[in-house]
Amino acid sequence: MHPHTQNEVVTYVVEGEFRHEDERGKGGVLHKGGVQHTTVGRGMYHSEINNRKDIPMRFIQIWYIPEQLNMTPSVEQQEVDRSERTNQWLPLVAYKDPETLPLRADGAVLASFLQPGYEIDYELREGHGLYLYVLEGGPVRVGDKLLPEFNAAETRGQGIVTTTTEKEAELLLLEVNLR
Repeated sequence: MHPHTQNEVVTYVVEGEFRHEDERGKGGVLHKGGVQHTTVGRGMYHSEINNRKDIPMRFIQIWYIPEQLNMTPSVEQQEVDRSERTNQWLPLVAYKDPETLPLRADGAVLASFLQPGYEIDYELREGHGLYLYVLEGGPVRVGDKLLPEFNAAETRGQGIVTTTTEKEAELLLLEVNLR
């Protein structure tokens, strides 16, 4: 186990089985498409490992600066079926959104499994930016940018961001406050 303090951490499983444990016994195993939110707050010891030695594991971890310091540490996890995010942006973790896992920072993490022939829009708020990852598949068009697999695009400012694909694609969108 290793220590951290004062962060909001979001983990999204891209492939395999992700195991998280902390000194309080919180965590568990997540599979592809699963998400975990951790408020590190005043501090915690934890570990993250591949739950299976026979298959590879990939995950993305996003670290946000919290809205306040010294919060009580917490860990929440949720498995997400692909059908829940097919051809739409599914909010996974967000600031002040009771329908998602809680994020104690002004931002959001959303996922989509996008199929050819579909278009999904995201309304970017003023003063915010987004970072869109092509986790698998594609290429994916984000506005005027064409992104191959394992690439990402950044957008800043206010407005609608439209995403389409030529082949099936797994996507992850991060919104952050730029102020």
